[in-house]
Amino acid sequence: MYSKKIISFLIFFTVSAVAHVGEDHMKTSSAEWQIKAYTGAAPNFIGDFATVMGSDGTIIREGTNGWTCLAFTANMMGDSMDPRMATPACMDSNAMAWADAYMTQSVPKLSNDGWAWMIHGDTGADNFRAFSEGDKAGTNPEDWIESGAHMMLMPKDPKSLENTSTDFTTGSPYVMFKGTPYVHLMIPISGYYDVQPEAAPK
Repeated sequence: MYSKKIISFLIFFTVSAVAHVGEDHMKTSSAEWQIKAYTGAAPNFIGDFATVMGSDGTIIREGTNGWTCLAFTANMMGDSMDPRMATPACMDSNAMAWADAYMTQSVPKLSNDGWAWMIHGDTGADNFRAFSEGDKAGTNPEDWIESGAHMMLMPKDPKSLENTSTDFTTGSPYVMFKGTPYVHLMIPISGYYDVQPEAAPK
């Protein structure tokens, strides 16, 4: 249902492919590597049975559990074998609908709360500014968060998160993009502060 729009979603979040194509990059482009890396964004009881969308937006494995694993920034990897650099996520159907709305800058319309796993983490964003992925230079340092392992809840009703803190330094769940249609709950799990230890609780 969302495959054509998610292709655009991938393009929206990526830059053009790196010109140098080394041996490691070819490996990261293989279906086998993508399946392993992208499904690793969720626990194996989710990832092992999820649909996998390749870096070009095509389905490289059909799943059986209603979840989809894909990468948001696969073309930024270069020769890196670190799955985090591809920003992979595994999302249920409502989270996929939220992602499509984010890509089209439209208001998300979900039939229920959406859930997403991102065990590999991400490459950073302004906690208060939507569409800020990768823009560390344009972000106040105190607002920049590069996340390790986490889950996300995309609410059917954004108002349900109005009283939730935006403080990402406590270890508790916190809100990202508050005051926008794309507000969602970030839920740190073990390893969350590995990539930005200065943000960890003191």
